[in-house]
Amino acid sequence: MGEKVVAGRFDLSDRQRYRDKLRQCLTGLERLLAEKRFDRPKNLMGLEIELNLAGADGMPKMLNGQVLERIASRDFQTELAMFNLEVNIPPHRLGGRVFDRLAEELRTSLAYADRKAGEVDAGIVMIGILPTLDRDDLVSSNLSDVDRYTLLNDQIVAARGEEFTLDIDGVEHLSCTSKSIAPEAACTSVQLHLQVTPARFADVWNAAQAVAAAQIAVGANSPFLFGRELWRESRPPLFQQSTDTRPPELQAQGVRPRTWFGERWITSAYDLFEENLRYYPALLPICDDEDPLKVLDQGGTPSLAELVLHNGTIYRWNRPVYGIADGVPHLRVENRVLPAGPTVLDVVANAAFFYGVVRALAEESRPVWSRLSFESAAANFDAACKDGIDARFTWPRRGRYSGTTEVDAVSLIRDELLPLAEAGLDAWGVEPADRDLYLGVIEERCRRRVNGASWQVATFRKALDAGLSREDALAATTRRYRELMHKGEPVHSWPVGLPEPVSLG
Repeated sequence: MGEKVVAGRFDLSDRQRYRDKLRQCLTGLERLLAEKRFDRPKNLMGLEIELNLAGADGMPKMLNGQVLERIASRDFQTELAMFNLEVNIPPHRLGGRVFDRLAEELRTSLAYADRKAGEVDAGIVMIGILPTLDRDDLVSSNLSDVDRYTLLNDQIVAARGEEFTLDIDGVEHLSCTSKSIAPEAACTSVQLHLQVTPARFADVWNAAQAVAAAQIAVGANSPFLFGRELWRESRPPLFQQSTDTRPPELQAQGVRPRTWFGERWITSAYDLFEENLRYYPALLPICDDEDPLKVLDQGGTPSLAELVLHNGTIYRWNRPVYGIADGVPHLRVENRVLPAGPTVLDVVANAAFFYGVVRALAEESRPVWSRLSFESAAANFDAACKDGIDARFTWPRRGRYSGTTEVDAVSLIRDELLPLAEAGLDAWGVEPADRDLYLGVIEERCRRRVNGASWQVATFRKALDAGLSREDALAATTRRYRELMHKGEPVHSWPVGLPEPVSLG
């Protein structure tokens, strides 16, 4: 959430006061938009990656406090559980050789973090869901020792009023319960930020929603949870179920989950913040002393602290962000679709594809969201999570033809979206060498029909065929993944299987 929250108890008056403050903040946002107070275009992008800590045996290590103490960098911070870290890369201006610079910064940061983790016999693994996680790892006692995580857990558990049910029917079926939100910590992602003007926000957000399925199809990297092979990208159903404040009765009534794709195309950033207030009760009703409307009346820039905090407890796959830099407010689209990994090169390729295709789609004269129903975009997203690179989508017909057609993900990405991404990166001013290198990675994944999820599954099955138990096969797959991750070659080039003769002893 990015907020320093102190644990405490809330009473009825806190919630009413918070609701009143939220309404004031929303009015403040409306005024900022009407008065055109937002920052001018700066073409700024940013990146965050959630990471796992694992030992040489591939098993999770609950040591983020010790590792962060050794890293001693403000670029790294805690995440929900003690086997998680997050690295934040400072904003970059899109253009030139930005992706090469980004890759070099990431390699340097992750190599340093891995060396420091090695001092406590741990290492960095950049992956969507660590395959070796067990139900006993994802319990409240393993949440990071940070007040805001404890408080968030307590409030979500109290709102739900009963255990969380995890039920994911994929290649295999997982059904279990949890007493806390700790299973959400299994989901480690890449978050891509793009600063946009209010006038462009809706087009960029709609474009990001339309392309989310393609991002997942080509970037899926989370096929395992608790020893089961589930969806190719199991993070979205796991995230939704492990933070679901709705007991079955409220689900049956159609109450919206706090983790969701959405239900409509938008016309303004205001639409999303207004939905937040209309649909979602506060989880953390913590009030700031600021009077946002008074600050506006005096010519200042309000922090809108309650609006920001509330927004941080609603987990859209493309989230609106209100921020302030150098006293000037700005808006960002935070793309939360992608899993972490497999390598720095793969992460930066995924980023290049996103920033390129979103720019091009947002500027089309007949935008895709005017020709594709939102329900179809949501169904595409689910199909991509289930089937990964083998998914099939509903998509508008090309050229003069109207209506939609069914297309496989690889054909859509290779034939239509990659050329758009190329044009989008050109429009950002990205140098051709950068553009071709990173989009070439996406093209090769499509050509070979390989992503992180397909590699994990193929390697795991080979290990099973060689006689390993499921537990040993998952651990061996994780160790091999970590080895290849640190070598840095893109995942489409990774050899399938384990390098050493398999020992059954």
